[in-house]
Parts: sequence; structure tokens; C-alpha cells
Amino acid sequence: MTSTLPAVTTVKVTAQRQPAPDVRSTSRTGPPKRLRTSRPDLLLCGALLVAILVVQGWNIADYPTLSDDEGTYLAQAWAVQQGKGLAHYTYWYDHPPLGWIQIAVLTWIPSLFSPDSMTVGSMRVMMLVVSAASAVLVYVLGRRLSLPRWAAGLGMALFGLSPLSVVLQREIFLDNLAVMWTLLAFALAASPSRHLWHHFGAGIAAATAVLTKETMLVILPALLLTMWRHGHRDTRKFALTGAITACVMIGLSYPLFALLKGELLPGSGHVSLWDGLQYQMTRPGSGFVLDRSSGSYGVLQSWLYYDRVLIVGGLAGALLLLATWRWSVTARALAGPSLAVAILAVVAMRPNGYLPAMYVIQALPFLALVLAGGTASVAHGVLRRWRAGSESRYVTGGRYTLAGALALAAGAYVVPHWYDGDRTALTTDANAPYRAASQWLATEVDDPEDTRVLVDDALWLDLVHAGYRPGLGVIWFYKADLDPAVTKTMPYGWKDIDYVVASPTVRRDAVDLPNVKAAIKHSTPVAVFGTGADRIEIRQIQTSAAGGER
Repeated sequence: MTSTLPAVTTVKVTAQRQPAPDVRSTSRTGPPKRLRTSRPDLLLCGALLVAILVVQGWNIADYPTLSDDEGTYLAQAWAVQQGKGLAHYTYWYDHPPLGWIQIAVLTWIPSLFSPDSMTVGSMRVMMLVVSAASAVLVYVLGRRLSLPRWAAGLGMALFGLSPLSVVLQREIFLDNLAVMWTLLAFALAASPSRHLWHHFGAGIAAATAVLTKETMLVILPALLLTMWRHGHRDTRKFALTGAITACVMIGLSYPLFALLKGELLPGSGHVSLWDGLQYQMTRPGSGFVLDRSSGSYGVLQSWLYYDRVLIVGGLAGALLLLATWRWSVTARALAGPSLAVAILAVVAMRPNGYLPAMYVIQALPFLALVLAGGTASVAHGVLRRWRAGSESRYVTGGRYTLAGALALAAGAYVVPHWYDGDRTALTTDANAPYRAASQWLATEVDDPEDTRVLVDDALWLDLVHAGYRPGLGVIWFYKADLDPAVTKTMPYGWKDIDYVVASPTVRRDAVDLPNVKAAIKHSTPVAVFGTGADRIEIRQIQTSAAGGER
């Protein structure tokens, strides 16, 4: 903390009184050299971490609704654990496998003690480890970017307690793991120690993030900017070269893996990395995000439904910081996160790009940091002294009254919305139909081992534990039309199926899958769980329709 005593010269001239800086005006506390030795930082970060884990962990298995993507990643992790390869079906380079290898490591110990617990609902608990690490890294990064302690805490709270974060960070998504590694890369890049190994480590962490979820590649320019700003001028170029080299060399391990397997380029009888990349680049877009008739607009509205504050406020904070970076210390310190928000916003606004619901996960920590930084910048502008001389108590009181009024107004708007969103996450059971369907198939089917059922991946592992044959007995519904290894075991197509578990995902995507569509058409419900669009129907293939050809 800067001393308020007048400066005294040491030469034989008349001492001159210098105006004392107003340390109260900015509420800034410089980041300690080592955060782990700062008791106030540890107490604040620890208290916030406990709150985040309680809110995110409470009711985690029951809300939100199980998603097919979660089931896919967990089933692939199960395949890695069981030594069955990189996926429970043919691995076709849809994503780099490092993401679900990490999930396999996270879930290995609980699955070792309780194999039947390897299901989406129960394994969501392991995502709390990722959420905890990411939340702490947000606080560390905020302090290393010179945010005052209260602002770093605000960023951590925005990241971990926003209803949007609570919902998405509970789910077993590769994006959550990739964000953790990206935050580690930024924290290393902004290290006040400026050791060369920190930048090398940042490059390694960045490569790990990209190999966990390849879309993190677009944020790398923001990471490089952070490295440049926080590197020592004498070693900056060497450090950046080392970081880039480490990132590229590790990143090249993915195409090298495909090359060694003979699957880098397309060819007959095998999948290829090139085909996987081509699919990702040419998949149908979801439309312009501001077009009300597009799927992207619907995704945006789902984000805003949970939290307008973090998205709109974070975008506004990024614009404010980018516009004032020339004369604002806070803006210059947060140039990297602000650029990350800007890049992600531009990518999301592609005219006909594909915008998945989990895309916003990549932006959450940076939105939180720039919103906290923008708040700190505004607070500094309101609370600072406008002249070096003394100030009347009425002016000082007015400034603090204005700051208090702004804080109360923000709280009055944010708290009710967050309370409603978080209460829903903590009390709603959205997965009762899935549990009931799983129980019915485990108890009401006479011979699971000799039964073939189409199901989405959210229930795939449940049925494996119930005794159905992995892969060819319990069949991920996409594979009944798209995987030759499965379709060749179905000479009569849909007639070789006994049951279809028609979840919302199966009913939605069956339009483009002939076997699945025909199986639903020629089946009758034998059990229905839930109501409306979210219902799950267990449909049995009609024996008369299948005839004697099965």
C-alpha cells in the first residue's frame, strides 16, 4: 500500500511537500507476488469456491436434462477405461480424443469402486473438479491482470454462480475441460514472475486446450497478446517463440497419430482425419444469430433466458475496455480477455455458421473478467478525486453515495434473476423420465442380452450396466444408419430391432435417418415417461410388421 507521508528529499535543498495519492479512491490492491501467501486473497477465493461448489453440486444429477453429447463423451471415456479403443463405436475423428481421455481419468476411481455408477447423471459430480479449478484460475488471472481484490472476486462469482454457468458447467462437455486448460494458459502467460518456463507452460496448456476442444484455437491470438504484454522486453521474443513452438509441436501430435494409423487422408475401407475436418467445416449452419427465424437465434435466446447480465454486460465491458485501452490502465491489463470476447462474438455472428448451445462456455470466463474489469473501471471513475487538493466532505459523500446507489441498483436487478435461475437448477428434477425409462428396460425386458434396442447416448451406458450387449445390443441410434460396422449386422434394417427408446433427441433426428424413422413408424409405445415434447417413449417393433424376415 502506497505511503501517504510527504516525500522528503535527501539533498540539501528545501523539502517540498508532494500531494499524497488517494489510496481509497481506486480500492486497488496490487496482486501479491505469490497469491498463496496472501491471506485476504486465500480467504476470499476460498469462500467463493465453497459457494460455487455448493450451488453447482446441489441437484447436479437431476438438472439440466441429460444431453446426448454428455452420453457420447462419457461412453467414449468408458471405452478408453475398458480398453476397447478411443470410442465405443468406430472412432471417426469427430473431435480429438484427449478430451474424453481426461474424462476417463476423472471418472476412473469412482467407476473402479462402483462400475454401475458410470452413467451420465452420477458422473456429473466429477465436473465439480473442473469447475473448481476453473473458478480458482479466474480469480488468479484477475489478480495477475491487476484487478483489485474485490473485482477479481466479482469475476469469480460471475463465472461460477451465474445461472448460465451453473447449468452448463454441470454437464459433461469437452468445452468445460478446454476452458480449464485455456485459463491455465492465460494465468501462466500473465505470471508476474516472468519465468521463461511460464510461457513454455502456457504454450503446452494452450495446445492441451485445443486438443481437448479444437474450437479453442480461435482464442490463441488473445493468449499471444497477453504473453506479449506480460513478457519481459529482453526475453519477450524468445519466450513467445518457445511458447508457440511448444503449442505447435504438441498440436501436431494429432495429425501424426492419424498418419501413423494410415488415417490421415481419405481412402477405401477406413475413416480419416481429413473427412472428420471436412464434416466439421461443411456441416449445415444454424443461421445468423440475429435472424429470428434461425436456429442460432434460438440458441442465443436460451443463453439470455438464463443470464442476460453476464452476456450483455460482458460484451459491453469488452467494448468499453477495448475503446479505452489507450488511457485506461484496467483496459490495457484486460486487453487479452477483451480480445477473446471480441473474437468469440465475431465467430458467433457468422452469417450462416453453426452455433451449438455449449459454444458460450468458452466465453464465460472472459465475459466475467471483462465485466468485473469494466465495473472496476467505472468504480474508479466515480470514486477517484478530481483534483489533487483537499475535497469537501459533501463532494466526497456524494461520490460514495453515487457509488453505493449504482451498486444497489445493479444488485436489485441481478439478484432476483440469479435467484430464480439458480433455484430452478437446485430444485427441478428434469431427468425423472430418463431414470424411469432406464429402470423399465432393466426390469421389464426378459432377455436383455439377446435384445436389440435403439437409444440415444444419454442412456447407452445405463443399458450396458443392465446387461445389454455394448454396441450391437444397445445401439446408439445414429449408428443404425451411419456406421457400416453396425448396419452390416442388420440385414433386414429396422426389422432387426426390438425396441426404440424415442427420446426428444431420437424423435428430432430420426427425420434424416431411414432405419430409425422406419423403426419408430412401425412400432407401438409400451411405456411412456413424462409428458409433452420432453416425454420418453419406449416403443416395441410390431411383430406383424417384421414378419418372418427378422
